[in-house]
Amino acid sequence: MGTHDVRDAGSEQERRRFLRALLDDLEALERMLEAGTIESGVRRIGAEQELVIVNEHWKPAPVAEQLLEQIRDPHFTPELARFNLEFNLDPLPFGERCLSEMEAQASGLLAMARQAARESGHEIVMAGILPTYNKTDLVLENMWPSPRYAALNELLTAWRGGSWELAISGADELRMRHDSIMFEACNTSFQVHFQVGPDEFARMYNTAQVAAAPVLAAAANSPLFFGKRLWHETRIALFQQSLDTRQAPTHRREHVSRVDFGRNWITSSVLEIFQEDVARFRVLLAGDIDEDPLAVLEAGGVPRLQALALHNGTVYRWNRACYGISNGRPHLRIENRMLPSGPSIADEIANAALWFGTLNALLEEFDAIDHVMDFADCRGNFFAAARRGLQAQFTWTDGKTWPAGQLLLEAIIPAARRGLEAAGIDPDDVERYLDIVERRVRRERNGARWQLDSLSAMAGRGTTAERMHAITAAMCHNQEEGIPVASWPLAELGQAGGWRQNYLKVEQFMETDIISVAPEDPVELVARLMVWNRARHVLVEDGENRPVGIVSQRRLLQLVGRTGTSEDDGPVPVSKIMHTELITVEPDTTAVDAIDLMHRHGVSILPVIQDGRLVGYVTEHTFLDIARELLLEHLANAED
Repeated sequence: MGTHDVRDAGSEQERRRFLRALLDDLEALERMLEAGTIESGVRRIGAEQELVIVNEHWKPAPVAEQLLEQIRDPHFTPELARFNLEFNLDPLPFGERCLSEMEAQASGLLAMARQAARESGHEIVMAGILPTYNKTDLVLENMWPSPRYAALNELLTAWRGGSWELAISGADELRMRHDSIMFEACNTSFQVHFQVGPDEFARMYNTAQVAAAPVLAAAANSPLFFGKRLWHETRIALFQQSLDTRQAPTHRREHVSRVDFGRNWITSSVLEIFQEDVARFRVLLAGDIDEDPLAVLEAGGVPRLQALALHNGTVYRWNRACYGISNGRPHLRIENRMLPSGPSIADEIANAALWFGTLNALLEEFDAIDHVMDFADCRGNFFAAARRGLQAQFTWTDGKTWPAGQLLLEAIIPAARRGLEAAGIDPDDVERYLDIVERRVRRERNGARWQLDSLSAMAGRGTTAERMHAITAAMCHNQEEGIPVASWPLAELGQAGGWRQNYLKVEQFMETDIISVAPEDPVELVARLMVWNRARHVLVEDGENRPVGIVSQRRLLQLVGRTGTSEDDGPVPVSKIMHTELITVEPDTTAVDAIDLMHRHGVSILPVIQDGRLVGYVTEHTFLDIARELLLEHLANAED
């Protein structure tokens, strides 16, 4: 997420100073474009790989500082969360065996990270979103200790005006609040870069926007979050909502999110993007700017455009325009931020190959791709791919609607093959990587589909946490084998170590589908709910989801023989019979402590509370199930 040596651009004077530096950078860039000093006629590629560190229970492990100290390699950098790592691949000329060279370096650096992790009992996983995340992993203590991240969190939360809210709907629905930007840390990506000449930038950027949807459909790998089946590439929705400072408008004015696909085509140059970002988005961070870019130009040098780089790092376009310097020459590149981490290194390079080849081919096929597709369709295609993956429908350049799989097989993969061949990519590499994509599409088995199919195959067995742990463990195993996802066997329930790994904390096995009543509801409703759901308890909560009581079967039985009415002959309200002295736990309470609480207080249900609100419950039956598993395991071991 950019340089860490920054601070909040809080004071008006500092903000004005930084804005002036930003405007100077834009003027310097404009002069370089007019003078033709930006490098052209050169294609280079690069990538950034984000990883998740997990512990022996397949849960995120905040030990990045320790691993970076062990690894001591400049390719590795920290990320937003202390359970993430990132490594950067060296830029390569786009041609010959660049793709297999990229895969070899990525595999080597991943092996280096794995070795360091295993020395301390940890593992490395590549996942767009780790299936085993829980809200308790997203505390500020797990944020990387950087002034940049602290300032971003403080500023964005203040602008938001309170807590962050998620509302994502897929096969399931997730609605949740959080008090920081740490939701963003759950997104892990494989970001690829493509160097572009200044004269072709507008055409290439528009082409990248068009190519985004089919490439994302083939690459989707993030369908699960907090145990919910959401979008096939949930990262798209999660990232936007986790950094969205917009509040509900009170009038018709449009406010654009800092995380966005874009609002229109680019017509002339990269300046349009940078100018729009400066015009639309307030400066968040400032840093010490130690150059005058215009003076550097006058002296015949190449300015770093520090202010522009810093501001650009706080605006999150899915295809981001970047300025950089390589071997003393300034250049432009497009950074593809939409591709997820995983499922395997081979799959990631195949996704990159599909993107690079498609860009090259479509650039040659269309003089102006924006003349054959409406931007609204381009944008709609992108979000359809994020929601539905290979099951999406796209409106394409011919005006027709195509199923994603058919478009990939009949148009996009052949185009990518032409584009890679035209760039002089080694024929064996072209065949290898595009074959990985083609098998994925023909079998309808990208990373998202593999996770969802694995989840379906385990339906009715184990808890949600057990299934999420099994998927994560299988994912890690298959990644180490280097197998492309189209050939992965489905995850099996026992792959995460069985029930022992999934009953450590209450959040792993608590029931979150809560049927509750309000204090003013009639007691008769409670009785019906107990019959309908075969329940011994019904929880009582107020209008803000705060637990205020429990009604037990025993309390209901005490009403037997009575008239069932209050003094005014009306129905008896729940508030008259509920227990109000509640024994509660939090999601990170250990299973041992929860059992002890039940034993000491003689209760058979524990409401689970987080931030004062009811989020779940556990009952004595839950622990009877654990005891049953323990007994079966003991008997199996005795037979052996």
